[in-house]
Amino acid sequence: MSKNLTKRDIVLDIYEKTEFPQKEVRETVQLTLDAIAKALSEGRNVELRNFGVFEVQIRKSRIGRNPNKPETDVVIPKRAVIKFKAGKELKANLADLDVDATEAGS
Repeated sequence: MSKNLTKRDIVLDIYEKTEFPQKEVRETVQLTLDAIAKALSEGRNVELRNFGVFEVQIRKSRIGRNPNKPETDVVIPKRAVIKFKAGKELKANLADLDVDATEAGS
């Protein structure tokens, strides 16, 4: 179960459940992902009810260290990052996850 879920897996799952043509399912999945990516790249949060929220956060500029040259300070610039906060239903499903089996499969 440690196998990652791919876009192809999503397309095949929807295809098997709906029997819509795979090409249409693939295009719909890609258009959905494109819409999410566009909103995030514009600084907008994406809220998907019962799933979760992708939230754009701005990380402040800070001083870091290069592990190969610890005597040298490196300025890490201010940047945008994406945080995901799981919704209630997803959190409930995660509560049923066998964490020991999942960790062993990694």
